[in-house]
Amino acid sequence: MAYFMGLDLGTSAIKCILVDEAGTVIGSHSAQYPLQQPHPGWAEQHPEDWWNATIAGIQGLLASTGVSSDAVAGIGFSGQMHGSVFLDEAQQVIRPALLWCDQRTAEQCTYIEATVGEAELGRLTGNRALTGFTAPKLLWLRQHEPEHYARVRHLLLPKDYVRLRLTGAFGMDMADASGTLLLDVANRSWSQTVAERLEIPLEWLPPLYESGDIAGHLLPEAAALTGLAPGTPIVVGGGDQACGAVGVGVVRQGIASVALGTSGVVFVHDDTYQVDEAYRLHSFCHGVPGKWHRMGVMLAAGGSFQWWRNHFASEELARAEQEGIDVYEILTAEAATAPLGSEGLLFLPYLSGERTPHPDPKARGAFIGLNLRHEKAHLTRAVLEGITFGLRDSMELIRESGIEVTELRVNGGGARSPFWRQMIADIFGIPVVTVNSTDGPAYGAAIMAASGVLQVDITKLCEDWIEVTDRVEPNPANQLKYEAYYKVYRSLYPTLQSTFHQLTDLADTIN
Repeated sequence: MAYFMGLDLGTSAIKCILVDEAGTVIGSHSAQYPLQQPHPGWAEQHPEDWWNATIAGIQGLLASTGVSSDAVAGIGFSGQMHGSVFLDEAQQVIRPALLWCDQRTAEQCTYIEATVGEAELGRLTGNRALTGFTAPKLLWLRQHEPEHYARVRHLLLPKDYVRLRLTGAFGMDMADASGTLLLDVANRSWSQTVAERLEIPLEWLPPLYESGDIAGHLLPEAAALTGLAPGTPIVVGGGDQACGAVGVGVVRQGIASVALGTSGVVFVHDDTYQVDEAYRLHSFCHGVPGKWHRMGVMLAAGGSFQWWRNHFASEELARAEQEGIDVYEILTAEAATAPLGSEGLLFLPYLSGERTPHPDPKARGAFIGLNLRHEKAHLTRAVLEGITFGLRDSMELIRESGIEVTELRVNGGGARSPFWRQMIADIFGIPVVTVNSTDGPAYGAAIMAASGVLQVDITKLCEDWIEVTDRVEPNPANQLKYEAYYKVYRSLYPTLQSTFHQLTDLADTIN
């Protein structure tokens, strides 16, 4: 029996899974690492922490499953997107990596759009310049840390750095490269135009691969550290969103996914390359070779619920620990006791700024409509409804682009809640399904590993391995009620935008 390993290098931990030739997950293991926030709005990690966690994760997975190293036929990678790993000529890390959620580069984004031209940038890269993307981080380094910039010879994304340590080979997949703002997305190649106008040497960028391509083989020294066999093939893999979509079978027209992680992502497969004229949606290469996807991103989806849990659910946390259950089960059960619409209470989930449909790092969260009748259950439900309204904003843009979505596949931590799945179906007006694969991007990475080693099409493997396990239809009565609340929700950001900016600037000035 051959096995395939999927590694997902996330924002807080690496998740390692092992699947057999039928696509059945036989084990998983995770290893955590810290996040540094040296200034408000900054987010950094040490690549060495990723490397140490990868070694621990693989060792733990092999130990827990009892699978011999010789039986692992291939490894695929998924990883957090956009993060910038700066390496010198000796392939040594120059400074901590700047992550996807880092917001320090607003000035550099303005410079990029002025220098390249907003229309030209959008045509080539499928996107506006946003603070989370990779190219603005490199320009920030050039402006603020010139002594570090002078040493740069290689620019990598997080998973690609770890794969370099495992194989000694540079590489990046099309999907992850789409988030650098340096890729010609239509032609699936580095954009000479963008690189030249920004004065970024193309030789700093790694070779490009499709997600199922084998990018290298395990070095003997890496094999000794991990317990794997030397020479094990390692597939290039994909960015976490592309891998997550593959992991739930979003590999053909008409199917979209909603990923409920720290961020929230609405992702739809596209057979052709198309760009949202206002650049409110991302247009990226897909993890399926020769295909694309469009994607809307909310920066604090599950992150908003986690914030609510951490700061306002001490009683629920204590009860969850005492009873040995998930605190989110308690919170969603409490939310279900409040009426739909939380009796006129709305929540704006812009706790980390926002990306889609409002690319605004100064957007802020808010409760709107509080009155003396509101209790904790109302506020908890409002948080869930606000997150879901925000995700629907992305779906509305997808609909406007002409793509018809007939099925939503929900994944991530929030997908475990039947209450939240029904809420999503009611607010989106689309049937919501779950599938037998629940390991998200790691499972997609394992599919990519099997595709590369077995030379089987990724779409074919998804059809063979992934099955629908549950389907929730929208409730027509709830749909109508939510439609009225959604119209009010849509009006809030334009009304409050200037207030958010004033408060952010005031806080920065005074503090």
